[in-house]
Amino acid sequence: MRRKGPNARPTALVFQNLALFPLMSVAENIGYGLRVRGVARHARQTTVERLLDLVSLPGQGGKKIHELSGGQKQRVAIARALAVEPSVLLLDEPLSALDLKLRQHMRAELRAIQRRIGITFVYITHDQGEALAMSDRVAVMNAGRIEQVGTARGVYDAPETPFVASFVGENNIVHGRVKEVHDNQAVLETPLGDLTGRRTGSLRPGQEAAFFIRPESIQIQPSASALAAEIVEISYEGSTSQITLKMTNGETMLARVPTSRALNPAVGDQLGFGFGREEGTVIATDGVRP
Repeated sequence: MRRKGPNARPTALVFQNLALFPLMSVAENIGYGLRVRGVARHARQTTVERLLDLVSLPGQGGKKIHELSGGQKQRVAIARALAVEPSVLLLDEPLSALDLKLRQHMRAELRAIQRRIGITFVYITHDQGEALAMSDRVAVMNAGRIEQVGTARGVYDAPETPFVASFVGENNIVHGRVKEVHDNQAVLETPLGDLTGRRTGSLRPGQEAAFFIRPESIQIQPSASALAAEIVEISYEGSTSQITLKMTNGETMLARVPTSRALNPAVGDQLGFGFGREEGTVIATDGVRP
């Protein structure tokens, strides 16, 4: 989109993961938008050199696009988009074709570039870790409708709807009915007994709701606790282990705990588990199961 008028700046520009005309040099590629706009050659060269420094590619202007690595091509695409000085930059799945390590490196590069130039980046991605790591504000959409907008931590720690709670990250879900409401907390009657968590929105006794608890918020102990379970699976992930717990009602719950020699659980172990009152979230479902 562009504002009307000969000197208007573009209000949005789509950044795509491709290189314009691979036979062009890097410098010609970056300066292409300026050339189309009739910017003088010397001014184009000055802008291109500045942008090459910005994306950490100084002295690479004479190379051809096919001579660059995947990460360098991404930086050229960013520089080309920034050359026309957009007020908003739309990045649509920009890192989806890269391998994990390069994608993580480019996340840091993009964040650093955004902070240096100070314009708004609208970043679209299906990678939730990428969304949480990259964003100052996150919008979660469901069927074309925005369900929640907030900081990455706010969306993760304080979901406002059942969809956001079940979609963003992993969450264990226990369904029940509201028993009591106290200030910012609610007590939910469930097959596991009464569970207390943070209240989201207005709740009333008797209302159908769900209790959401993150796997990393669950604490397991070899001895008896408020809730009993049996370990049915352990997935070792290095610094953490994901443990699948079978509860007394036959349903399963995931716990993610630091891998520790002090606690060395095994499949078949009977144990207790619990969580703090502020760790879980109670959200009304009104009969719709997320």
